[in-house]
Formats: sequence, structure tokens, C-alpha cells
Amino acid sequence: MSILITGFEPFGGETVNPSWLAVSRQQETVIGGQHIVCACLPTAFHLAGDVLQTLIENQRPQLVIAVGQATGRSTISVERVAINIDDARIPDNLGAQPIDRAIIDNGPPAYFSTLPIKAIVQSLNNSGIAAEVSNSAGTFVCNHLFYHLMHISRRFPGMRAGFVHIPCLPEQAQSRPGTPSMPLDTISQAMALIVETAWHTTDDLQITAGREC
Repeated sequence: MSILITGFEPFGGETVNPSWLAVSRQQETVIGGQHIVCACLPTAFHLAGDVLQTLIENQRPQLVIAVGQATGRSTISVERVAINIDDARIPDNLGAQPIDRAIIDNGPPAYFSTLPIKAIVQSLNNSGIAAEVSNSAGTFVCNHLFYHLMHISRRFPGMRAGFVHIPCLPEQAQSRPGTPSMPLDTISQAMALIVETAWHTTDDLQITAGREC
């Protein structure tokens, strides 16, 4: 048994991806007697899900948290739902750019995270780290992987899983005036809190996190 956390390789012309930098810092950490296994996934529609599935089949984790970079977001975004659609604004790292294509033919329109998303957000905010529940994981590789993750998780009773988006690093934002960012140390601290809260919390909090629009 283990805890699996994944990040992504750089994409879109970037030289780093803070999701992997933050995730890799959690390697070999022990929470609740379980070792954290970290993996860097390809930012590619047709590979990311396959690599993740192999990791899950080999590790048989009880908890899986996938992490990705969301340029333009200012907070840690704990995702609520993955939708069954690819609609890529830019190509992935292998040049694929699916448009209006189902991730899994005849699959459910959406899957919901099985993480305690509101408890995670409260834990982060209480620790001084800006966080919110997000109701859209986009339509790029992050949402694609999130949907695949939840689809795979149905085969493993008791396994809980979900997705988290993080902001850019300050050094990435320098070339994009006005783009929000978050220091790597803060993101890494957030990751540790996310895993700990997810592991120890089975029933989520009934607190508001909705938006009017």
C-alpha cells in the first residue's frame, strides 16, 4: 500500500513545471505509515493516462493525487470535477491537439473527485495558503488525466483520488506581466498539507465553496 502523487513535465515552451518540482519534494515522505511515491507524467494526451494506469496497477495505492500547473490562477485549486472532453488550445508535447473529442467514448459525462476537497481547502487556508475549490479543470491534459484517473479508480475499491492545480512560479510569471504566482516553498508546503488532510479525512466538510458564476 502507498500514496501516489504525480506532477507533469514542462509544456508550452516552459523549462520547468512547478507541479513536478513540488511533488518531487514529497518523495519518501511517510504519512499514516504509508510511503509517498512520486512520479512525473508526460504532458501528452495519449501517454499520460497510460503511464498513470501502469503506476496504479504496480503500486496499488490507497490515495492518488495528481497535480498540474494552471497559468493565471492565483491560488491552490482543488478540483471538484473532470469532464469527458478534450479541447486543446495548444498542442501537447507530442504535437497532439484534439478538439471537441471525448476522452473515453461512451464514458460518463463527468467524474467527481473522491478527495475531501473542502477539508483540504480549509486546511490550506487555515495555514495561510490561498486555496479554493475549483469547478473546472479545463480541457487540456490536466482534465484528460483527471478523468482517466477517476475512470481507473473504479476498478480499485477503497482507492480515493483527485486533482489539484497550482499557480506558476514567480520566475515563470516574470515574462508574463500581471500573471499571478506562488513560491515553490509555499506550493511544496501546500502539497504536504493536501496529502496529510486527504489521508486522515474520510468524510468531507459541509461548508460552502460555491460560486454564483
